[in-house]
Amino acid sequence: MKSIDEARRMLAIAEKDLRALRGMTESAIFDDEIFGFHAQQAVEKILKAWIALRGKEYPKTHDISLLLHFLQKEGIDCTPFLDFIEYNTFAVQFRYEAFELTDEQPLPRQDVIRQVADLMEFVRRLL
Repeated sequence: MKSIDEARRMLAIAEKDLRALRGMTESAIFDDEIFGFHAQQAVEKILKAWIALRGKEYPKTHDISLLLHFLQKEGIDCTPFLDFIEYNTFAVQFRYEAFELTDEQPLPRQDVIRQVADLMEFVRRLL
């Protein structure tokens, strides 16, 4: 598959997770684990789209830090995106472990949605 086609495919999948996030603003209905999972999934897919846009095959991982490291090795300054690493807590590999928020603070849902949407828009502009 052409890299631009793969990037578009990954962004389309990430858009579904972003739409889900926008519908999960009520913490009384959607636990942070569920909201965080979709945030992690959206960021993961957006980063994979970015890697595909560079003509590279992205690693088969759910680890946002590994995806950012891959982009850094490609010469991209990922400093503005390092906060997304905290969403690794919600990744697939941890979904079945006992989940506890370490700081006991609820996720700032509107901020998360805005950050994920900003990342999505940034990568879309690269298309």
